[in-house]
Amino acid sequence: MRTIRCLILSVIALVAVPAGPAPGAAEPGDRHPDLKRLSPTEEVWVDPGQKEVVVGGRIAIDRGSIEFFACSEGTKEHESIVATKASARLVHAALLAIGLEPGTPVSFDPEYVAATGPRVLVRVRWTEADGRSTSVDGREWVRNTRTGAALDTDWVFAGSSFWTDPADGTEYYQADGGDLICVSNFPTAMLDLPVESSQSNEALLFEAFAGRVPPRGTAVELIFSGR
Repeated sequence: MRTIRCLILSVIALVAVPAGPAPGAAEPGDRHPDLKRLSPTEEVWVDPGQKEVVVGGRIAIDRGSIEFFACSEGTKEHESIVATKASARLVHAALLAIGLEPGTPVSFDPEYVAATGPRVLVRVRWTEADGRSTSVDGREWVRNTRTGAALDTDWVFAGSSFWTDPADGTEYYQADGGDLICVSNFPTAMLDLPVESSQSNEALLFEAFAGRVPPRGTAVELIFSGR
């Protein structure tokens, strides 16, 4: 397995190549042939000019309590609004490629210290049943259970953390376990909220905003950009 550091270097090198015709740069049927796709198997594109990252996914749940806004497919879809067709480590590398530098994850010992990092806007784009393309601020899909209002706090690029298996030296990026965009605080979060938000099932602060989130299975794209 390549380490995240090797992946980051390769992604930055790829994005630094001037735009122009490049044989094999776009996969057949690529939805964004004008952008730089970072993997033939994962849906992650970088727009260096607009400094945006585009990630493909689908609606995992459209109602109920959540701990995550987005996770990678096959991880924590039962408590995430969006399941992405991309690993957290590749999204992390793409954010670095558009100039965002991670801060620090949340910590709880000896006391709560909020996650830090550059603020990140996450927009969601999808096609309505009538064919209209729609885009909204992702926070509009997250409902505060105490106030009934949409999330009004920006996510920050905390950057998650790394763990090396002492048995074989393999390095793991911990957000790959599902903690891509969190609404409950986790030290493993790639994007987290810089406010205290419990991960206890009895005290979850957020839920999917029923009536605003499209039906389960709807194809969506997440668009990341710096604030």
